Amino acid sequence: MIGRLNHIAIAVPDLPTAVARYRDLLGADVGPPQPLPEHGVTVVFIDTGNSKVELLEPLGEDSPIAAFLAKNPAGGMHHVCFEVPDIATAAARLSAGGARVLGDGRPKTGAHGNPVLFLHPKDFDGTLIELEEVASGSAG
Repeated sequence: MIGRLNHIAIAVPDLPTAVARYRDLLGADVGPPQPLPEHGVTVVFIDTGNSKVELLEPLGEDSPIAAFLAKNPAGGMHHVCFEVPDIATAAARLSAGGARVLGDGRPKTGAHGNPVLFLHPKDFDGTLIELEEVASGSAG
């Protein structure tokens, strides 16, 4: 069911500082900041050639990333995102198998303009999983 690894997301307490570290120390190709109010975050994507790293910073006090950083002040890995060809089919199959889809169960629009869902970390060995619907042959 899952396709390629789309990205690994890292929550950071200071997005400009993190971007500078990846760009200046690692020589990474970093994108522009993207505020995503529906998700409560500002993101920057780093292209690694075969996948991406997504740096996340809270956008407002109610952001789930603010809560994550309260527990992990230095930041850390937040989630792993896998591509799926049909998010509705994936969600139905996962729910039927006992996995919990977070939120109201309906996809939201993600940073790449595609539908996304998150799966409860307790169902996946302590790892928050994001699924992103990506048309066959395209990369989100």
